[in-house]
Amino acid sequence: MARYADIIVNISAEAVDRGFTYRIPEALQETLAPGMKVEIPFRSKTTTGYVVGLSDVCSYEEEKIREIIGLSSKGVGIDDTYMELALWMKTVYGCTMNQALKTVLPAKRQVKRGKTKVAAVPLPEDTAPSPAPALSEEQSRAVRDILEEAAGDKRPSLLYGVTGSGKTEVYMALIAEMIRRGRQSILLIPEIALTYQNLRRFYARFGGRIGVINSRQSAGEKFETVEKARKGELDLVIGPRSALFTPFPKLGLILIDEAHEEAYRSDTSPRYDSVHVAEKLGELTGAALVLGSATPSLESFANTESGKYRLVRLPHRAAAGSQLPQVHIVDLRKELAEGNKSVFSRLLQEKTQERLERKEQVMLFLNRRGYAGFVSCRSCGKPVKCPHCDVSLTYHKSGFVKCHYCGYSLPMPKTCPSCGSPYIAAFGTGTQKVEMLVQKIFPEARVLRMDADTTAGKSGHSRILSAFSHEEADILIGTQMIVKGHGFPKVTLVGVLAADISLYAPDYRAAERTFDLLTQAAGRAGRSRRPGEVVIQTYMPEHYAVESAAAQDYERFYRQEIAYRRLMHYPPAGGLLSVLFSDKDEEKNAARAAAAAEMVKIRFAAQAPVIIGPTEDSLAKLQDLYRQSLLIKHDDRRVLWEIRDYLEKLTGESARFDIN
Repeated sequence: MARYADIIVNISAEAVDRGFTYRIPEALQETLAPGMKVEIPFRSKTTTGYVVGLSDVCSYEEEKIREIIGLSSKGVGIDDTYMELALWMKTVYGCTMNQALKTVLPAKRQVKRGKTKVAAVPLPEDTAPSPAPALSEEQSRAVRDILEEAAGDKRPSLLYGVTGSGKTEVYMALIAEMIRRGRQSILLIPEIALTYQNLRRFYARFGGRIGVINSRQSAGEKFETVEKARKGELDLVIGPRSALFTPFPKLGLILIDEAHEEAYRSDTSPRYDSVHVAEKLGELTGAALVLGSATPSLESFANTESGKYRLVRLPHRAAAGSQLPQVHIVDLRKELAEGNKSVFSRLLQEKTQERLERKEQVMLFLNRRGYAGFVSCRSCGKPVKCPHCDVSLTYHKSGFVKCHYCGYSLPMPKTCPSCGSPYIAAFGTGTQKVEMLVQKIFPEARVLRMDADTTAGKSGHSRILSAFSHEEADILIGTQMIVKGHGFPKVTLVGVLAADISLYAPDYRAAERTFDLLTQAAGRAGRSRRPGEVVIQTYMPEHYAVESAAAQDYERFYRQEIAYRRLMHYPPAGGLLSVLFSDKDEEKNAARAAAAAEMVKIRFAAQAPVIIGPTEDSLAKLQDLYRQSLLIKHDDRRVLWEIRDYLEKLTGESARFDIN
């Protein structure tokens, strides 16, 4: 009978990131098990912790061992699978064990749900399962390939299908098979905005044995969902990345929709990538992993070429008579030269008027990602770039443009370095301004705007999407949240405003993110029998990301982008460690970052990492903290792990680490 317990204290600090030995009281001798949450004395106070091991022997002096007070009254336990997953996350992501344990617990404590509940989305009143829709031959083959190969081959599957190819129907067929086998499924979606349509479709198909986990739920709602899943009372849980840790007893399938999305990466410690964690969870549980996307991440597609992933294709749209839309690229340089200074090209105005007359719907996508501070020429369309890093320079109020990879800077140009035009400036247009212009040009149109302001509140996303799907508006204006995963039969025109803005982000992934957004935006048009058109407005019509997105040709884009990554040794062709230093004292912070870079250079001279910076971060100051960025490249990510661990010991909590 075990007499001692090894306990991780519920404090997120590196100094206490180890197990502490406690004596097990007689009352808990028969019941205490790894994963349980307990109350313990720690230093001069009472706190909580998680039991990570039991033992009959103790390596410490008996009189110094303190006793467990009891089980935590509001404790939520962790089973062995998630305990092992947390340990893996601690190692890979460089977090404390306690931070990892908190992450794998989607509901941290027992909470009674209140008497009233605001539904996250309006659900059908009848939740009896409706008949399964007939699958196309392509969809049926995809389901067979995933199920048959997964039976003997545990590699993840990349379900690569064009927009409108029916990936959701494939997901539902796979989930149905898991239900038949008595196993459960998790479906990850990148944003809460996608919950509305997804839930209605899945409830209509599978009835009420579906749970939802997302950040807008109350603690009580989350706890209830987690407990139902733990008891096997649910067949499926849908939600953003935290839903990945749903403790199903017989997990059979993990589906990650729009798997390329950045929303699957956590920006707080542990800074995990949901795709990588899902791979590990699949290994631990035997669950099949399926990544779905029309625009797979370069890493995922490279994994199919190396054999790490299986590739399953859906090359055609699923709806009868539905074709990929006709795409028009408008050169805004010519629009300006011919006297049109509006954010709307003449072609987009003409096409929008046609749709209004035909009682069809229009989506206007404002590409704002990465625009802050970028400098570009409206005459030739070229951004001001760093000659050393091939990323765009960022404008600062000091009057300089800077590279946030290497620190290169120069005074803000008065004329374009490429063509000499005086039409050079930092750009950016908001959704409210676009809405005002739309109402001025098309006063008869009913307009909805979807952005952070209009979606505030628990049901903000679903309210707007529901209104648009019920044809209560003619035009929907929004940022990237409107172009991901939604399908509206009457949308026959998508206008992309400032399509290339995200190309100017100071990030090596700028082209990939631009291609993703443009392809996803174009995919919203013509998803039924009505033919669709897309107008892409850009200052860089010749850029391969724009041309490939217009052609809906992912593999063409992939070939060009992966060649660039290999040339520059950027991921997935090489590993990249980014270190962000922050402090209230600007000079102290810069000195600390510079010292860290020098120490890495000396300590790891034999491994020869490429050190870039440190330099002022693209977001130079946040919440009164000055920020410095250091980038370190190496082809072996294990070397980057060693560097990260070394720097963590040196810097403590003053630095943040990410490895790609």
